[in-house]
Amino acid sequence: MKLATYRDGSRDGQLVVVSRDLGLAHYATGVASRLQQVLDDWDFLAPQLHDLYVQLNTHRAPHPFPFDPRQCLAPLPRAYHWSQAAAYLAAQERQYQLRQQALPAHFRTQPQLHCGSGDAFWGPTDTVVLPSHTPGLDLQAGLAVITGDIPRGSSPAQALTAVRLLMLTGSVVLPPPTPHAAATSEWLANPLGTACSPVAITPDELGPAWQEGRVHLTLQMACNGRKIGLCDTGPTMHFHFGQLLAHGCKTQPWHAGAVLGSGPVSHSGTATPQGPTDWPQGACSLTDKRAIETLHQGRVRTPYLRHTDTVRAEMKGRDGHNLFGTLELTMAAPDET
Repeated sequence: MKLATYRDGSRDGQLVVVSRDLGLAHYATGVASRLQQVLDDWDFLAPQLHDLYVQLNTHRAPHPFPFDPRQCLAPLPRAYHWSQAAAYLAAQERQYQLRQQALPAHFRTQPQLHCGSGDAFWGPTDTVVLPSHTPGLDLQAGLAVITGDIPRGSSPAQALTAVRLLMLTGSVVLPPPTPHAAATSEWLANPLGTACSPVAITPDELGPAWQEGRVHLTLQMACNGRKIGLCDTGPTMHFHFGQLLAHGCKTQPWHAGAVLGSGPVSHSGTATPQGPTDWPQGACSLTDKRAIETLHQGRVRTPYLRHTDTVRAEMKGRDGHNLFGTLELTMAAPDET
């Protein structure tokens, strides 16, 4: 099923069920008013929401209305726990390549997770005010899971069973001041904020694209209508979500309503004797795109986000339909306060 949260003047919004084609929605008030309620009592409430979802898709729901992503908060506006991972290593490999160094070996064996503030996720169409002290911003597009309870010491397989929903995320960060800063995992730890797709979906909505904790589909990112990345999110995800969740729960349990992001999606491209053939598709962050351009063209062509820029991210299923809705953020003039 597909779930969203509509603005209603409160911090947590109003839970709605969304049709598979994202055309219609229905308030879930008869089952639960907020998504956190459903996560707290998933086995009892989720089947009831699924019944409403089936009715909505078969045009039997009593009072549906057109779904409007502009009315959406993040699916889970406030999370008890939010961690960002570095599940895709290609982007970090490129930053080390710029420094003519090899990626540290422990990056391949030890997942890098950083806790952040999940008390105010941005909605999918929010306006981002540029800080006055920076000429631009970077956006890192990725995937995230929303979990149920995960006991301490869970194995990757056990942790994976706690995944309740998936969504897209776009973390807005200050550009790294130097290639050295971009190559460190700490650069991922302090975004200015993170926006979420209009809709969160259960793993079964992905069908065969959901395999062993990875989503085998393409994440599309564009800035002002110009394609930035077309990245396959499956094969190059070095650590799958089960491994990331298990690592996060080594010393303490995670409770229902925790959110874990994959970090920016990236892939390394395919090398041929004439050079890489698909490097332009290999970035879902502007910093990574700029690194690709430097390595393969000798100069940077892509600017960071500036006033009036609009950045979009979306993922389509194998049937061509938009799965999560479109995440579309607009940059506003710098805040001079």
